[in-house]
Amino acid sequence: MNSYPKIIDRILETIRGSKTFCVAGHIRPDGDCIGSQLAVALALQNESKKVVCWNEDPVPDKYRFLNPDGLFEKPKHGMKFDCVIATDCASYERLGKVVRCIGRRKILINIDHHESNTRYGDINWVSAREPSTGELVYRLLKVARWSVTKPIADCLFTAVSTDTGSFQYPTTRPGTFHVGAELVTRGADLAKICDEVYQSYPLSRVRLLKHLYTHFRLTHQNQIAYLWLRKADFARAGSESDETEGLIDHIRDIEPVVVACVFEELEPELTRISLRSKSDKVNVSEIAAQFGGGGHLAAAGARIPGKPLSVQRRVIAAINRALNSAK
Repeated sequence: MNSYPKIIDRILETIRGSKTFCVAGHIRPDGDCIGSQLAVALALQNESKKVVCWNEDPVPDKYRFLNPDGLFEKPKHGMKFDCVIATDCASYERLGKVVRCIGRRKILINIDHHESNTRYGDINWVSAREPSTGELVYRLLKVARWSVTKPIADCLFTAVSTDTGSFQYPTTRPGTFHVGAELVTRGADLAKICDEVYQSYPLSRVRLLKHLYTHFRLTHQNQIAYLWLRKADFARAGSESDETEGLIDHIRDIEPVVVACVFEELEPELTRISLRSKSDKVNVSEIAAQFGGGGHLAAAGARIPGKPLSVQRRVIAAINRALNSAK
């Protein structure tokens, strides 16, 4: 590559001087997180590095095909690392339980594309212009001149595709299509990825969709759509919380809706919110930041303590203020 951010040189210098690695991702990992982690881990293994891959939560079912060799492990106390690499994680706290297990390290590298990233690493490569962390990892591998094997191509195509809504979100740039094409050239199996990620759903997810279409609500001249997912709803559907990925898009896609919100009960007085915006005048990352969260202009989230009804009122009010300011 003729031109690239010089922070990459510092990252590669650190990697080449290290032998033991932990590649970590955020709680409730999505396709970009899993794909980026595995791509980095596989590339390090190909460079004869000793690597573990850690998340607080297990790999969602639809991404397990990327991990046939079982690289992901439960975090363990007492291990030492020359280098910890966090991918697609906007803050140190979002590493969850992994934080307690990576204290004995020499250096922490933070590679991410979230605008709200807190720059918590010793080395921070944060590019909010990129629609996915997968693109950053691909650029890293190209600068390093490391081989992009077929398994790595599968991981990175999944990362790029899922975080751009199959190249449909407005964050998608011309270069994103070039990256996708190069990954297919290097062996990314489109048919396999599409089948596993987009075209294969367990019956439990269909039950969640039924719940969504039955219980979603519209308010503020149908500009806000919202849905509650409580533990009892998951129990009735026989589903796990990792099956909620993408559900919000079903209410976001309603024509009058500008902002969609899913409230998910984590504990009796702790709620996880997911936000999506269809307007570049309504930045849901700024809304999420009011509640200690963050993300992107069009997609963000937070965890909010308090009684559920109070949380709902505060969040809907914040969305309404943002809509009024956008007029």
